[in-house]
Amino acid sequence: MSQHQAALASIPNTNVRRWVEQCIELCQPDHLYVCNGSKTEKQTFLDEGCKAGVFLKLNEKKWPGCYYHRSNANDVARVEHLTFICGPDEDVAGPTNNYWNDKEAYAKLQTLFSGCMKGRTMYVVPFVMGPIGSPFAQVGVEITDSLYVAVSMGIMTRMGDVAWKQLGDGEKFTECLHSVGDVNPERRYICHFPYDNRIWSFGSGYGGNALLGKKCLALRIASFLGQKEGWMAEHMLLMGVENPLGEKQYVAAAFPSACGKTNFAMLIPPKAYTDKGWKVTTIGDDIAWMWADKKNGRLRAINPEAGYFGVVPGTNSKSNPNAVKSIRKDTIFTNVGLVTMDDGSYDIWWEDSDWVAPAKCIAWDGTEWTPGTSKKAAHPNSRFTAPMFNNPVLDAAADDPAGVPISALIFGGRRSKTIPLVYQAFNWMHGVYVGAVLGSETTAAATGQVGVVRRDPMAMLPFIGYNIRDYLVHWFKMRKKLTDPPRVFCVNWFRKNDQGKFMWPGFGENMRVLEWILNRCKGQAYAMETPLGWMPRPEDINLDGLPMDEQAMRELQSINAEDVKSELLSQQELFLKLGGDMPKEMLFQRELLISRL
Repeated sequence: MSQHQAALASIPNTNVRRWVEQCIELCQPDHLYVCNGSKTEKQTFLDEGCKAGVFLKLNEKKWPGCYYHRSNANDVARVEHLTFICGPDEDVAGPTNNYWNDKEAYAKLQTLFSGCMKGRTMYVVPFVMGPIGSPFAQVGVEITDSLYVAVSMGIMTRMGDVAWKQLGDGEKFTECLHSVGDVNPERRYICHFPYDNRIWSFGSGYGGNALLGKKCLALRIASFLGQKEGWMAEHMLLMGVENPLGEKQYVAAAFPSACGKTNFAMLIPPKAYTDKGWKVTTIGDDIAWMWADKKNGRLRAINPEAGYFGVVPGTNSKSNPNAVKSIRKDTIFTNVGLVTMDDGSYDIWWEDSDWVAPAKCIAWDGTEWTPGTSKKAAHPNSRFTAPMFNNPVLDAAADDPAGVPISALIFGGRRSKTIPLVYQAFNWMHGVYVGAVLGSETTAAATGQVGVVRRDPMAMLPFIGYNIRDYLVHWFKMRKKLTDPPRVFCVNWFRKNDQGKFMWPGFGENMRVLEWILNRCKGQAYAMETPLGWMPRPEDINLDGLPMDEQAMRELQSINAEDVKSELLSQQELFLKLGGDMPKEMLFQRELLISRL
């Protein structure tokens, strides 16, 4: 311990220092480094990473400040089956989480962490989730032996000395202990201890399992804290929309994976809209923390993250021009194709990128790839880690500790039939039901059968850090705190016709639906009552310039009673899973829907 005293002395909070000393004793690192979050420190880390083979610097002209990283071939995604909620009894985890008794989990993990950092450097990474100064910002300290994690946390969070200022002399911080170990899937565990405000992750270097401020803290632990303290941590994007009159409204939206979440968060309106003065800005693309404003009873929200950890394949100037601009500098690319240029520097390539495929490159698994190769050059889950301040349409309030007022909550999944393009819930309680039964069809990117509807309540199923029963009850209870709750909507960009063709163009054209949603929030748009909710007439959606007429819109919005009955039956899976724990409000909303049919 004596050789680490100088580094330990740089930790101003005695509670953190005491915990770090315990971790040193357990992990036994050769060196200790306490991160300060400076630009000089980041560059030093990147240079060290290049020497160690952790990073490769990309061509500075084409990719200024960008680096390539390749994770282990067996470590390329979140591992839900190895992700646990740990506590004294199973009730804390509920039926949708993997449960592990906390005493047993600690005993197992301590044997794995024991001496795991011998010959390595232990990095102490203090960070803040949320804008500095926000009363809802949460301080965490991640201890890791990964340079990739230390650099990435500097992009994804407010990292360094700012965390010590936010924490002060306080005791409340999330203890995050991480080691890549030997990257053995048989010795890989991502464990959350909500009652202890603690996360231990061993055996993985992949972002979702290793950047513990992201899904682990900002959703699983934060959702538990929010339920205890009366706020919400949700898997939602946050965006601002300004109309030609200069009126601005903010929207939070939840979409399961492969449903265009990042594209929607960075939406570029059609030219006819931009010419009139419509503007869309991004607060966040993945996570929202929300609470009831005590002054006016409105829902307010912040984005706890400071960067984007996005999926690379499919990102191009057609699907998401703003994302392409966001990753042009100071970005880490993981598991994409690596191209050696004529001058010996490095370029990258991925399927559906804006430039032509190279004659050959190194694929995500380290083997050679050519255009005729059957495998992908970039892994389907390859990632970019980019600072949010790169985003050309970043909202001016993105770093505001006071957050922004939310006018609408939007839920959406990938459904080829049954669910119309858009409808509005009758009220908050009905809206919670709509979000709770949210379903999406599996795609080729997911394992298992394609086209199967999977229920994903609020798009949060893998991220609810406690019992889903209590989670849904918390949503219903939030209504009591809100005197002016946001309106709740359901959208489906993916409905198909009998020929299997998408009926709605999607992408930037979703602005047309968003316009109706925002006008509804102001009481300035017509809607008709249907069994599912309030729905626009075909003439209420602006179709000017689209190759579709009101009859096509009518088909897109059509409701087939038999299909809805089948939908109700398929929702039964969620109700059976919760059994007697299903909140009575959910049962009541289901009965109301049946009666309307």
